[in-house]
Amino acid sequence: HQFGTFVPLFRTHGQTPFRELWNIAPETHPAYKTMLYYTQLRYRLMPYIYTLAGMSHFNDFTIMRALMMDFESDKNVLNIGDQYMFGKELMICPVYKYQARTREVYFPKQTGWYNLYDGKYTAGGQKQTVDAPYDRMPIYVAAGSILPIGKVIQNTTQAQTDLTVYVYAGKNGSFTLYEDENVNYNYEKDAYATIEFSYNDQDKTLSIANRKGSFNGMVKERNFQVVLVDSSNPVALDNTPKEMKTVHYNGSKTTISLK
Repeated sequence: HQFGTFVPLFRTHGQTPFRELWNIAPETHPAYKTMLYYTQLRYRLMPYIYTLAGMSHFNDFTIMRALMMDFESDKNVLNIGDQYMFGKELMICPVYKYQARTREVYFPKQTGWYNLYDGKYTAGGQKQTVDAPYDRMPIYVAAGSILPIGKVIQNTTQAQTDLTVYVYAGKNGSFTLYEDENVNYNYEKDAYATIEFSYNDQDKTLSIANRKGSFNGMVKERNFQVVLVDSSNPVALDNTPKEMKTVHYNGSKTTISLK
């Protein structure tokens, strides 16, 4: 279930044995708790994942990416088959050995890496044996990433209004948020919108460009709660950050300082 959260399709099929979470374990069981956590994480990441899907359609993008696709100059990644990128921002490190509670992770040298869960920083270009507790699979965010995260939703028909935008310092970065009507093919008729986020690491500013495009039901005004994560300021994903700036966005470009 942890691994399944970070593949393009996230579904459970079958009738027997029953596969719903509540058929697998009681709510107090660690198995139930971790499956619930990753199901909710999948839907919190929907603004990010939906953007990746849009990129796959419009830009021939690949959502699951062997490390060599993004770090081809690092010869150490050429034979790594048990880590991969999910988009260009998240490095997924599945745990596949029975009862393993640690695993070795290689951190590509072109960038620094942040633990998704607690925000702690690891420099690139090294191997480490990292914790892999029963309830958490190791996941790392590349420096320079901009990660839009919404609230827990049940399906894509629920509009993601306000978003928390995590900015991972150490490199310049950009991310273009993609949105459409969610439930039809009108994006093929140009019914979609994009918002480009750009981060300048030297002066610690985030620029949000003019929104391009439109579609029926589009959220025209919203708040972006921006969180800067850097090596001296780790931020846990599941805690409300103490240091964040709220930007009211109405489709017009704006720049904010994250210092």
